[in-house]
This record gives sequence, C-alpha cells and structure tokens, in this order.
Amino acid sequence: MANKDYVLLMARYNRWQNENLIAAASTLDQAARQAERGAFFGSIEKTFSHLLWGDGIWLSRFETRDPPANYRSDHTALIETWEQYQEDRAALDRRILDWAHRVPPEWFEGDLTWSSGTTGLTASRPKKMLAVQLFNHQTHHRGQIHAMLTAAGARPDATDLQAMPERFLGM
Repeated sequence: MANKDYVLLMARYNRWQNENLIAAASTLDQAARQAERGAFFGSIEKTFSHLLWGDGIWLSRFETRDPPANYRSDHTALIETWEQYQEDRAALDRRILDWAHRVPPEWFEGDLTWSSGTTGLTASRPKKMLAVQLFNHQTHHRGQIHAMLTAAGARPDATDLQAMPERFLGM
C-alpha cells in the first residue's frame, strides 16, 4: 500500500512518462492531437487535458487547497495551446514531486474527506487508497494516450518502470 517511498517513486515515474508522451505527441500536428480517435475522451489532447485536471484535483485535495479556477470547467478543455499545456503539465509534475518529497509518513494514516465538484457529494476514503488512485489514474489514461499516439504514427519511448532513466530516480 502507499507510503512515502511509493509516492516518491510514482511521482518520478509520472514526470518521466509525461515528458515521454508529450515528446511523442509533439511530433504530431495540432489536428492529429485533436482528432477523434474513439478513445474514452476522444482525442489525444482531450485525454491529456483530463489527466491534467485529475492530477490537479487530487493534489489540491492532498494539499487541502482549492484547485485552479479553470478546473471547474470542462475537464477535457483545459488545453488552450500546446505550448501552454506543456508548461502547465511540467509545473504540476514538479508540484506532485515536491508533495511526494515533503509529505510526512503520518499523512498516509486515516481518511481524506472531500466534496466532489463533479457529483456534488461528499466522500471519504483512506489516504493510502487515494494516493494509489492518483497514480493508477495517471497510468490508466497514459496507456490510452500511448495507444492513440502509436496509432497516429508517433513513437513514445519505453514505459516500463525498470527502464526509468537514472536522472529521474534521483529527483
């Protein structure tokens, strides 16, 4: 189950894989990134947008702060320009990694309670479970993005955890 070592490893993996997939997506033009591909959110960009939104929402809950104001809009429409998205994604990945470095071991004990802006309901779950949810959600949607990129002719690098370059392991 989740602990500080787990979230550090997964935050490093998250950053590596986002850089990997963004680099591959950047070899495509805007039309290819926005093309309907039959995936759950439709396009590569809409899936990247949803992933940015989900990561930002969960991290805001973990840090007990409000999410960015634009996160209350359509979670698949956060990308205004590809360049701005890359900056926003890199900044969020740094925040996730920073959180993983500074989260105290006792944070993982007990439950987290939050109000869902999507459902309007209040929920409560074990923090250990929710830390796993953050990273599992990322992996799930990055798998979808990887498949769409490959189908579009882009070639992402390796995705296996053991292939993570040393420079990410030391972050």
